[in-house]
Amino acid sequence: MIGISDIEAAARLIAGHVVRTPTVESPGLSALLGVPVTAKLELLQRTGSFKARGATAKLLSLSEADRAAGVVAVSGGNHAISVAVMAEALGVKATVVMAKSAPARAVEIAEAAGATVRLTDTMDEAFALMARLQADGLTMVHPFDDPLVVAGQGTVGLELADDASGEITDVLVSIGGGALISGVAAALHARLPGVRIWGVETVGAQAMSEALAAGGPKPVQLSSIVSTLSAPTVSRITYDHVTDLVTEVLVVSDAEAVQGTLDLANHAKVWAEPAAGCLVPAARRVLERVGGGARLGLVLCGGNATTSDVMTWAERFDLR
Repeated sequence: MIGISDIEAAARLIAGHVVRTPTVESPGLSALLGVPVTAKLELLQRTGSFKARGATAKLLSLSEADRAAGVVAVSGGNHAISVAVMAEALGVKATVVMAKSAPARAVEIAEAAGATVRLTDTMDEAFALMARLQADGLTMVHPFDDPLVVAGQGTVGLELADDASGEITDVLVSIGGGALISGVAAALHARLPGVRIWGVETVGAQAMSEALAAGGPKPVQLSSIVSTLSAPTVSRITYDHVTDLVTEVLVVSDAEAVQGTLDLANHAKVWAEPAAGCLVPAARRVLERVGGGARLGLVLCGGNATTSDVMTWAERFDLR
């Protein structure tokens, strides 16, 4: 299990390489949801998502030999962007593997940063190719099955706890492979005892929900449009953290996630991807469970969806 000292060490390691993103009270979301809402704007992070934190922590930990050999990462989009951009900044050669369903913008950014991009038909094939490249001598920068990456992502929670201006009772965090919620939950339980942590997934990207139902990580079938949450399985480390530290994992539809993205634009005045938009409908469910006395924290994990992508999804689901 990752402890607060691991997260504090990661914060010191990555300081100066990543952005301490704003933690702000949101009058618009507070009016929309009917309770005080604080938003952690990780969509303003370098590379457009929280993934820069864990990637940077891992890259900075490499030996000179590993740096020279290069790294490989697999991603639904945001991890690829972060590994590519941060590897370029730190002088490390990177290869990133993505399924063809990954956002075209993620491929463009990774290639522009100088990374070698390999595309596969499915996420399962992407993970298999990453394993082969690792066997060939590249160091794997895993998106969620690495304690150092989890600790790096946990610095989001450290900043949220330190910077929030009021008491927070419930924090909502999106789940893909689970590194973000694992690290955030570890940080917040250490800094804000009694806080409840809620995970959020989308239908068709339910690796953590299915793991919890099965009693451990298991492969899942992916069908969600939210590629950045589409991990084919969670890891033992993330499963253990969620089991011990998270109150419940909620699942919302793709349509609800896209509507949440529109709500964030209209009410919070921020441009988020559906991986963050899914928190808005989930917040309503949390309030149904805990009542109107809650004070919510939303970790808005990324903003790398294009306006074209969001408008296409909105039209598909007949949303406004």
